[in-house]
Amino acid sequence: MSTSTVETVDGSAAGYNARRTLSVGAEWRRQWRRRRTQMALGFMVLLPLILLASFELGGDDDGGGGNGRGQFSALVDVATAGGLNFALFTLFVSSSFLLVVVVALFHGDTVASEASWGSLRYLLAAPVPRARLLASKLIVALGYSLLALLTLIGTALLVGTLRYGWEPLRSSIAPDIPAVEGLLRLLAIAGYVGLGLLVVAGLAFMLSTLTDAPLGAVGGAVLLFIVSSILDQITALGDLRNFLPTHYAQAYLGLITTPIQTEDIVKGAIAAISYAAIFWSVAWWRFVRKDVTS
Repeated sequence: MSTSTVETVDGSAAGYNARRTLSVGAEWRRQWRRRRTQMALGFMVLLPLILLASFELGGDDDGGGGNGRGQFSALVDVATAGGLNFALFTLFVSSSFLLVVVVALFHGDTVASEASWGSLRYLLAAPVPRARLLASKLIVALGYSLLALLTLIGTALLVGTLRYGWEPLRSSIAPDIPAVEGLLRLLAIAGYVGLGLLVVAGLAFMLSTLTDAPLGAVGGAVLLFIVSSILDQITALGDLRNFLPTHYAQAYLGLITTPIQTEDIVKGAIAAISYAAIFWSVAWWRFVRKDVTS
């Protein structure tokens, strides 16, 4: 006795609905079960504890005074002035590398890992429309990146407040900012850092669609970000530095001044969104035309 598959007018099987394939919820659960996701989020909790232990074990050090020590030293000086300052310091030290690696990992590993495992072609044969597959993976990667950022800030704010108290936000370049307003500014700073990381997210995601090697996509995004940061320090480049994706990376420091300086923040946000949009567009254009054999 033979059986036949009932097909619709467009040739698809009866009951098939492309919108039900690889939902965001299903992809979220798939990524949550991966060890790299759990380890990355776990380290977001661990880092503030490591920094807190470093301050406790290091004790007070007043021997490094002097002017012109840079933004890092200025933030170190007030890092233990309260929970808000500790959270700001944690965000500052992690935004230049750690968060870059985490975001690159979430975005660069997502498509390339499927190809390296040989499961990508089976997902597309399910069939999962290519655009939907990319959309689900990008949304989940962005969601985990946001979760990592919030976990880092939340943990740092909690342990910092428990240890150093709920104090005004202090800086060496402006008067003290009341605690409630300081919290809002801290959240705004975190939001700007998140926007800046869209450049890494877009670049890593694009590379993930171009290679079957997850390490290549992740490492390539981190390497290019580091190169951009190095080039931004070369003053001989002049105005060309304004076009580097990392040029406005620390513009968020304008949010702890009085009055708030937003000019570079606006420029940085526009640049980050523009770069990310370009990278994502290339990823979509390339992947929907790619001959997937793995």
